[in-house]
Amino acid sequence: MNYLRKIKRVILISCETCLRNKVLENFKRTKHVRSFLLLLPFIAISCQTAKENSPMPNIVMFFVDDMGWQDTSVPFWDQSTDFNRIYQTPNMERLAQKGVKFTNAYATPVCSPTRVSLMTGMNAARHRVTNWTLQPDKLQPMELNHPTLDFPDWNYNGIGLDAATPNAAHAKPLPQLLSEKGYYTIHAGKAHFGAIGYPSSNPLNLGFQVNIAGHAAGAPESYLGRENFGNGKKGKEVWAVPGLEKYHGQDLFLTEVLSKEVRIAMNEPVANKQPFFLYFALYGIHTPLMANDRYIEAYRNKGMEEPEARYASMIESMDAALGEVMEYLEAQQLEDNTIILFMSDNGGLSAVARGGEKHTHNLPLKSGKGSIYEGGIRVPMLAYWPGKTFPATVNSTPLIIEDFFPSILEMANVDSGEIPQTLDGTSFVPLLKNNSLKSEERPLYWHYPNAWGPSGPGIGSYSAIREGPWKLIYFHENQNLELYHLPSDIGEQKNLVKKNTEETLRLAKTLTAHLIKVEAQMPKLKETGQQVPWPLDVLNKSL
Repeated sequence: MNYLRKIKRVILISCETCLRNKVLENFKRTKHVRSFLLLLPFIAISCQTAKENSPMPNIVMFFVDDMGWQDTSVPFWDQSTDFNRIYQTPNMERLAQKGVKFTNAYATPVCSPTRVSLMTGMNAARHRVTNWTLQPDKLQPMELNHPTLDFPDWNYNGIGLDAATPNAAHAKPLPQLLSEKGYYTIHAGKAHFGAIGYPSSNPLNLGFQVNIAGHAAGAPESYLGRENFGNGKKGKEVWAVPGLEKYHGQDLFLTEVLSKEVRIAMNEPVANKQPFFLYFALYGIHTPLMANDRYIEAYRNKGMEEPEARYASMIESMDAALGEVMEYLEAQQLEDNTIILFMSDNGGLSAVARGGEKHTHNLPLKSGKGSIYEGGIRVPMLAYWPGKTFPATVNSTPLIIEDFFPSILEMANVDSGEIPQTLDGTSFVPLLKNNSLKSEERPLYWHYPNAWGPSGPGIGSYSAIREGPWKLIYFHENQNLELYHLPSDIGEQKNLVKKNTEETLRLAKTLTAHLIKVEAQMPKLKETGQQVPWPLDVLNKSL
């Protein structure tokens, strides 16, 4: 009967890791067919018991600021690019080898709309935090003096925790839902969820139990500990990074300090055997572009321009922070029960601050941060779920930032229950569990009835839709439409509006219907005082 005990052990081990297929494979190889039949009920009971008793997974959301699709040594295209060969991101490579690389992942063109979509599950057109937030109760300065457009009174105060908050997106945030179900919730780094003075400017009010250095501002005054991370600079108080006083004066880079604090914060739930949700949102690689002295010399030695060498050193710092988290999980023997998600909040910076020619830092993608072209919205995304994802796989299904909200809840087995917001996101969990599965070609939407500040290709006020291989852009100021077939024209060089009127009409109808349905705000034309027409109305006039 010794072999029966061995079989039972195989069943239990396999069930504990949810690998039922391995159990069956083991039994197919055994010669003890009669014993296998006798143990079938035990298999079913054990697998069900293992499922019911399986621990809640820890979830790490590693979120990078302003990281472009190619700001990594991991290629997110069907080939490596020149940019992939510049940057050193070995820990991203490790993560990609463990899990799934998504090559068509999207954010919004600027930061706050993306972060609000992540925390609420709503598309930007619905939540109306369509531009970056900071000052309370007013439009951005560049929106007040636009030559041709009057911009709508958007939700510049960020996430609203109750319906009475003016100009805010009323929602129950993701960390609050997780915290209520037993998760220990940690925020580290950039918050940028709400304007100064409003509750959502403090992550603790959104359901996070720990807040490391997060506040209303979306950028640090300094990345350098020897500059006190910007504290003490007169007139720059709004940008100074809070809460890291014990590191002031030290020769440490902000990204390194955040990594240290993250490890300390994780010790609490680990010691108490409590599942945790870590939202590690780096300030980097947002401006100001500052050198991490530990990494920059290698890039200077390559002859790179100083801004580009600094940028590369910040990318390597980011990757080192990812490695710190992965190594901590391994050291604490948490790797087998921790999901790691990697994402960026918008496309790579290219319009300002960089070395070289503007709007070329994401080629072959067109333009960069702030733009509705692919360089402004397509971003790197990785996902690893032990026992669920297949190693080193690639999925080309188009996804968008609001999909993370329902996906994380499903991973945590948390029901959203009754919440005030309407969810636009769709869970990508099935894509993690089934390597060959492709999601149906649902439409993805972008809406930016605002002004960002810098100028460049695709930067302005616009709406857009991607469905399957097709992408339609509608520019509000001149009411121009552009249609691209992305698989054959990733650089968006061939506008097919006139050549493919049927596809243009179909997408214009779908985009217009969505904007009307969610009551999307539109700018007004200063010349007439009338709202910018819907894309379908413009198209019908031209036909």
